[in-house]
Amino acid sequence: MVSTPVVLVAGLHDTARTAAVDELLARHPGSVAVHHDLGDVVHGRVRRTVRDGVRVLDTTDVRLAHGCVTCTVREDLLPQLVLLAPGASLLIVDLWDTVEPRSVAEAVDCDEARELLRLTAVLTALDAAALPDDITRGEPLGTLGRSAAAGDQRYLAEVLARQLEYATGLVLRGGDDDDRDLSRRVLAHLAPVTPVHGVAALPAVTGPALCTSELAERVDPRTASLPADATTEEIVTTVWRSRRPLHPGRFFEAVDELVTASVRSRGRFWLATRPGQLLAWDAVAGIVSVEDAGPWLAALPEAAWDLLSPARRVAAALDWHPEHGDRVQHLVFTGPDLDAGRLHRLLDSCLLADGEHPGHDDPFTLILDLKEIA
Repeated sequence: MVSTPVVLVAGLHDTARTAAVDELLARHPGSVAVHHDLGDVVHGRVRRTVRDGVRVLDTTDVRLAHGCVTCTVREDLLPQLVLLAPGASLLIVDLWDTVEPRSVAEAVDCDEARELLRLTAVLTALDAAALPDDITRGEPLGTLGRSAAAGDQRYLAEVLARQLEYATGLVLRGGDDDDRDLSRRVLAHLAPVTPVHGVAALPAVTGPALCTSELAERVDPRTASLPADATTEEIVTTVWRSRRPLHPGRFFEAVDELVTASVRSRGRFWLATRPGQLLAWDAVAGIVSVEDAGPWLAALPEAAWDLLSPARRVAAALDWHPEHGDRVQHLVFTGPDLDAGRLHRLLDSCLLADGEHPGHDDPFTLILDLKEIA
């Protein structure tokens, strides 16, 4: 049995996303697009539309027992794709604007449907006129009327960053020449290895299946290949690395300044009070998240290393140090006119000095321990 290729098209900017879907439908005769309107999902109502390149084939109001995106994917999207697969040359999932593609990709790439469906591409469509501003917008989705579920606490720039950093291809549309030039510069810093296409030059989307575990490793703080130092006119990306542990108190005091100094920052770090924990740093548009991403390899018995993915072991090997193992400070900051020297000096001042003891006060406890309990 030959599986039917599936491409996901994500994006906050619905006009750019619709243009990309329309182009795929026109380019692939026999293709079908499925879209779920989640505008009323908080009340358990979703409108599903199925169309081809000529007309709407079906519109159905779907009732969900639980008003959430995950339920929509599990209870309606996947069965619909399986139903449509035998008669379609290509299945296009036109994602609702605030849906992040990773959860949908992993739902499609499941054992139950693998003989019928093969995920071949994850595209994020972007409006060149809106992208540079939207990546700086720290407003909650709820205040903008764009929440995808009850209790959705995400921020607009946070969603946009996840959409463009997970994708296998980016599609840029709209704006004038200056908008497109600025957007390409922004994307060259935020997703430097991801190809950028125009709507009229979309990539091939009917090839071999993607491996979603490998896609996840591209954005996992333990394995991600983070952007390198770069300067493109006014946009600066700077990388800070160190082998010394961070003093938790001084680093906590520096968080606000670090977050506001850049538009986007991410990476991994370790605190002197938590030598076994690989901590993930993720910040965009003034919103920061610090999470426990599991143990450093150096904190595990060697017998446990074989249970980890090859990518995880390779990442650790590249960072390995005779004294500290794979423990490393590796943070990357991107922003307009970023003062890299000042940022590095601030971070260096947070490092534990020779002979210094961090004490027992760890202000990160309030953040990390609450997340562990939740």
